[in-house]
Amino acid sequence: QVPPARCALFDPAFSAREAAALRALGLCLLPENEEGKRGVDGAATLFYMVHCGKALYNNLLWSNWSPAALSRLVIIGNSFRGIEERLLSRILERDYSYIAKVLKGVEEVALPSHPRYLDTFNDTSVHWFPLDKLQELSPEVWDFLEEPMYQDCEDLEIIRKGE
Repeated sequence: QVPPARCALFDPAFSAREAAALRALGLCLLPENEEGKRGVDGAATLFYMVHCGKALYNNLLWSNWSPAALSRLVIIGNSFRGIEERLLSRILERDYSYIAKVLKGVEEVALPSHPRYLDTFNDTSVHWFPLDKLQELSPEVWDFLEEPMYQDCEDLEIIRKGE
């Protein structure tokens, strides 16, 4: 069991009342919007990112862009395969290049749907990154480390720092 103090949370939409309730439960609220750019720092880490924008997933991958780091994280969130299916490949590669590059190195299992919440959690999957699959990717995949900027992105689905 993970102690509450080791659970870090952030949502730019948290009200003061919600933040106070979460703190009262002993949870750690991050002081600022990291835009998903959070490294695992060598520890196994679960990211619960249901209904997040593609840029948050892309930023998280960028922040952990090595086989060693990625193999230590698990993401519960929107299906990467679904993202790939819904976006034109040129948009995926231009705007969300880290998602595009890791597709062959990720394992994904869809969470079972619930008849009452079909329209809410219909695209949620558990993602993990087996080290052996990541090591099979070409070395060039790991050489590109440019921070995502999203200048040409038309439908950026995140709240940026300072917004």
